Amino acid sequence: MTPFRSVLLLGSVVALAACQPAASPEAEAPAAAGPEAPAAAPAPEPVQAQLAASARATLSPLGDSGVGGELVFDVADGGVRVTGTLTGLQPGATHALHVHEFGDCSAPDGTSAGGHFNPDMQPHGDRAAGGAHHAGDIPNQTAGDNGEAVVDQSLSGLEIASGGANDIVGKGVIVHAQADDYATQPTGNAGGRIACGVIELANPAPADAGPAE
Repeated sequence: MTPFRSVLLLGSVVALAACQPAASPEAEAPAAAGPEAPAAAPAPEPVQAQLAASARATLSPLGDSGVGGELVFDVADGGVRVTGTLTGLQPGATHALHVHEFGDCSAPDGTSAGGHFNPDMQPHGDRAAGGAHHAGDIPNQTAGDNGEAVVDQSLSGLEIASGGANDIVGKGVIVHAQADDYATQPTGNAGGRIACGVIELANPAPADAGPAE
C-alpha cells in the first residue's frame, strides 16, 4: 500500500470516529431493593390530664374557741368530696359542720356567714339518712383523742366553679359548738359558731375539659 493510500485510510478512520457520539458514563446500577421497610408508626400524642376544679377553705377560730382546720373540696361522684382536718376540739366531742350561704367570717360570732347553704329550699335534715336536707348539711364530725377530727365526706348536689346555683365557691364553712340533731329547724340545734372559713377556688378546671364524671 502506497503512503498516500495509507494516509487517506487513516484520515477516514479518524473522521468516522469523530462522528460517533461520545459514550456516556455508565450509570450506576441501582442498589438491589430489599424487603420494603414498614412505615414508622406515628408518635402517640401526649396525654393531658383533665383535672376537675377544686377548692379549699382555711378555718379560723371564732372568739376564743381555738378551733381551726383545713378543708379541700374536690369534684367526685357527681358531687363534691370534702376532706381535711379540724383542730383544737375537745377529745371525743362531736360537732356540726355546715356550708353556709356567705363567704364572710367578719362577725366575731360568725353570723356574717348567714344560714345554711340551701339553694333548693329544702328543710334541714340528715344527709346520710337520704332524706330531705340542705345542700350545705354535712354529717357531724367527732374529734379523736388528739382533739382533731378527720373529715372525709361525699356531698351530692354540690358543685365547684360551675357558676350554677349549687356552686360552693365563695360560700362559708362553719364548725358549730354542738352536734347537729338533724331535726330542729333550720339549724339542727347545733349551738354557736366556733370556727369559720371561706371556700376559695384552688384549681380551675381546664377550659376545654368536659363535665367531670
